[in-house]
Amino acid sequence: MGLMGQVFGAAGGVRALGGVVREVSDALQPNATRRMELGHDAYLKALEMHGAEFEHVRPGFFDRFVNGLNRLPRPALALGTMALFVYSMAEPEGFALRMQGLGHVPEPLWWLLGAIVSFYFGAREAHYLRLRRVQHDAPVPAPPAAPTTAPADMGDAARDNAALAEWLRQR
Repeated sequence: MGLMGQVFGAAGGVRALGGVVREVSDALQPNATRRMELGHDAYLKALEMHGAEFEHVRPGFFDRFVNGLNRLPRPALALGTMALFVYSMAEPEGFALRMQGLGHVPEPLWWLLGAIVSFYFGAREAHYLRLRRVQHDAPVPAPPAAPTTAPADMGDAARDNAALAEWLRQR
């Protein structure tokens, strides 16, 4: 038996030394895989807690009222814009006076209005994009198989080209 075998006590000593080296390296730099596993577990727990909050739907008066308020901005903006066109034709002088008044609104206030409207519609669009992505992830049935052979009376080119065969059949 060699000197190293005597120092490390053959195979058992090497395993023990490897375990010590692993522990020291984990103390100096945490295990990235374990950190990812713990992060994933924490994420799943947070999702579970969030899902529990919405597990029971409470269709009370307040919930219906807030849902109704959430549906108001789009129709209000559309109908308000149409009302401005009607107002401009019904009373041009008053409309012109009010549009001049809008010219005196400070620029930061316009930026604030633009940000509010952008965030409202942006959040709404993001919501529908997420819904589409969830629906996209659902399994999609395979389309029916198209016939691969063309009728015998169409020639060699039509048998090799499905689009040409379809076009010839329609003629």
